[in-house]
Amino acid sequence: MGARLIDGAGIGRRIRDEVRAEVTGLKNVGISPGLAAVLVGDNPASQVYVRSKIKACYSLGIHSEHVHLPADTTTQELLTRIEQLNQKEEIDGILVQLPLPEQIDERTALDAVNPLKDVDGLHPVNAGRLALGRESLQPCTPSGVIEILRRENIALRGSHAVVVGRSNLVGKPLSLLLLREHATVTICHSRTRGLSDVCRQADILVAAIGRPAMVTADFVKPGAVVIDVGINKIEGEVLLKFLQADPTLRLQHEKNRAEGKNYVLAGDVNLFSVSDVASAVTPVPGGVGPLTIAMLMKNTVQAARLRRA
Repeated sequence: MGARLIDGAGIGRRIRDEVRAEVTGLKNVGISPGLAAVLVGDNPASQVYVRSKIKACYSLGIHSEHVHLPADTTTQELLTRIEQLNQKEEIDGILVQLPLPEQIDERTALDAVNPLKDVDGLHPVNAGRLALGRESLQPCTPSGVIEILRRENIALRGSHAVVVGRSNLVGKPLSLLLLREHATVTICHSRTRGLSDVCRQADILVAAIGRPAMVTADFVKPGAVVIDVGINKIEGEVLLKFLQADPTLRLQHEKNRAEGKNYVLAGDVNLFSVSDVASAVTPVPGGVGPLTIAMLMKNTVQAARLRRA
């Protein structure tokens, strides 16, 4: 493998250390940042994510509250709890864990969060401010990608960045953040004609389309930097196919099997294939993932500052 693996976990730890120092500084002037995580139902993956976020708060000295509502909660009941958190002075950030049960109107719930407490950066006010280049709370995963590129000293100004994926969570906001850094940005998606040809023009290629191992060497210009935002659980009958296509997954599979788990987590990039062409690439796991929670913590501290500005 010729490409350098970018240590997202290490970058995430450095950001957490910076946040811990900020929290200490704020507490010295009487400000204690607080985050509320709202979980509706008992989705196992969501429970894991919320626990990890609460644990991160604890480790950094951020006050945290876990609001766990039953699976049959109505939209109005959720809106009532969100409004209570909007009014709660000791809460600076509100996180509504997705996905929500199908009976809840997700857009209405997210729009109900006070934009000053919207640490996921999903409220239309924050999305609009981001588009206009104004200060705002930014979505955590896209801002984490920018932190990786900055801290790895990867040139953004004048570079051609291709983002594969146009979601409101990653693709769209990341494209705006890259434009803010003076990159030239192309957004691709499932209906882009000649997708691999477009991707091969990129100095920085970001895969965020939710298709495991879709990006292979023929998508990558020699020397390009590849950022893999995807995280896909591969199990069952297709697992062997993926292990054969990307031998870098085998070590993870052996470790998981020793723990009684017969699956792997794979990104949208075939790491084995791409590593022969790219200059640097983020692995999955251990790449972009650790930045998401780190940036959530950073957003909570920023929200505490903005609310008191």
